[in-house]
Amino acid sequence: MRILISGGAGFIGSHLCDRFIADGCEVIAVDNLITGREANIKHLFGRPGFEFVRADITEPLSLKGRFDGILDFASPASPIDFERIPIEILKVGSFGVYHLLEQARKDGAVFLQASTSEVYGDPEEHPQKETYWGHVNPIGTRAPYDESKRFAEAMASAYHRKYGVKTRIARIFNTYGPRMREDDGRVVPNLVFQALRGQPLTVYGDGSQTRSFCYVSDMVEGIVRLFRSDETGPVNIGNPGEFTVNEFARIVIELTRSASSVKYQPLPSDDPKKRRPDITRARTLLGWEPKVPLRDGLAQTIDWFRSQV
Repeated sequence: MRILISGGAGFIGSHLCDRFIADGCEVIAVDNLITGREANIKHLFGRPGFEFVRADITEPLSLKGRFDGILDFASPASPIDFERIPIEILKVGSFGVYHLLEQARKDGAVFLQASTSEVYGDPEEHPQKETYWGHVNPIGTRAPYDESKRFAEAMASAYHRKYGVKTRIARIFNTYGPRMREDDGRVVPNLVFQALRGQPLTVYGDGSQTRSFCYVSDMVEGIVRLFRSDETGPVNIGNPGEFTVNEFARIVIELTRSASSVKYQPLPSDDPKKRRPDITRARTLLGWEPKVPLRDGLAQTIDWFRSQV
């Protein structure tokens, strides 16, 4: 298969490049490097079947040949990006998705949209099922990301209904592992880097808000299974194990053997109080569920982060 991965130099995108190359596919990774890094895919340079194209998918694509599959992982996804580059996020979730869907329509390719648990906003349903429509502030600081992903789902669904494009929608929950950005702004890199440097760990609010952490190898397996399925509706891909941020901070301190303390800061606006996927559909339709326990995955992640400090 010939596979196009937008955002291919990003965190999850680069791991998907590894997986599809290992599966014997030809992979074209497209990234404008606004948040992605060449270092994430440098080990693939020169490998047969891999090509990196530096390009912005918000502009019309001019790629040679046809594709069997297109996976869209191009959007910046960190809280620091929501205020730093909100217009770019909105454009990649609209113009970018449109251009990729047009490519998929022309080629008859399978199109997988990387969506997010953020489409549920600050949820009033817990755990979150795919049938839940969400509780989202459309004009808040998180709106550029939340709404661009909701729009992307709507666009993919419209292309499926009107043109018969073979669409897949992965609603991705908190994912962690090697190749995350140091300045990501999310809880895993924030707390791990602070612990490794002996700095106080920044916890927002009272730390009672919950998150569910999925190791990147589990995430990649779930995405690949969804891509190879016939399921056109959204599917939650994430780990249903739920931890408070306080619990997570204690685990980070333990695994890093850090002497860091915890420092509490005001909770950012629209920050979700609970986050936990219902993965019944993933289990039933894909035969998938995460395998890597948090402590095991976090230990591997800490080792990688330590090499970056």
